[in-house]
Amino acid sequence: MKSIILIGGLLLSTATHQVFAEEQCGKVTIADMNWSSASLIANVDRFILEHGYGCEAELIPGDTMPTSTSMVEKGEPDIAPEIWSNNVKDLIERGIKEKRLAIAGKSLSDGGEEGFWVPQYMVDKDPSLKTIAGIIAKVKTFEHPEDPERGAFYGCPAGWGCQITAENLFRALKLSDAGFDLVNPGSGAGLSGSIARAYEREKPWFGYYWAPTAILGKYNMVKVDFGTGIDEDHFRDCISNVECADPKVTMYPSALVQTVTTAAFAKKSTQEFEYLAKRSITNAQMNGLLAWMEDNQADGNIAAEYFLMKHEDIWLKWVPADVAAKVRLAVKAL
Repeated sequence: MKSIILIGGLLLSTATHQVFAEEQCGKVTIADMNWSSASLIANVDRFILEHGYGCEAELIPGDTMPTSTSMVEKGEPDIAPEIWSNNVKDLIERGIKEKRLAIAGKSLSDGGEEGFWVPQYMVDKDPSLKTIAGIIAKVKTFEHPEDPERGAFYGCPAGWGCQITAENLFRALKLSDAGFDLVNPGSGAGLSGSIARAYEREKPWFGYYWAPTAILGKYNMVKVDFGTGIDEDHFRDCISNVECADPKVTMYPSALVQTVTTAAFAKKSTQEFEYLAKRSITNAQMNGLLAWMEDNQADGNIAAEYFLMKHEDIWLKWVPADVAAKVRLAVKAL
């Protein structure tokens, strides 16, 4: 009888511990941002926190500035999975200083990536084209769609923030003097379409682009080396400024892309915060996922399920074995 009572007590204790562990997490709100990579990560977080950690995880609509402001001023949502911190630098720093926010880690381990690019097949034929000196020497290779006497450089669409940096670097590199015209693609779709058309016909292409993106997941592109390294101060103070009078050549610095939580969540949900600290995706991995999303017209939820089913090699590194087992079971039930 004592043995039965003891065993029963142990079972009750174990069950109580499991329930308590799940109750400890409780309700968690996650910002589902309005761009593909962020929505994918948010849905992955929701699935893992719900099925692996027993959280009551809920996605709520978000965007960079309103989400960051709400987290600092109202303490909600609990998690912003993908914040491009340079865009809200002062706000994030204030939130950390006032102990309202916590940085879990880098959601994109490589950071946001920008640059001037050429197709891989061009570099395979002529390795000099991976440098700006090689590009300038072969200016007539990059045929202008309207002027056969000039080369074409495809810039960032008008009105976008990257228009300023791309045009200032175009000036700094003296590409007009070298024989290039800056071609406005008209829109993001126009820019990506110009790459797709060139790639499908193996034609020359030279221009601005960024990662992670579906286009760089579909087409192998090489970032052109300016041979200068990165001058972050000059990039911030001049290249990013529409009134930059004397732009100097510098490579683009990577943009810091982080997972931010409220300080209250970080303090209360230590195991879940540890997961977020480990959860990080490379640009190459994200490029491929974004390409799959575009090809399959998949939203963040469908893409998260695809990711969890097809990429155990990535997400298993983020969670302990007991959590992984629970997530696996949930994935099999999809």
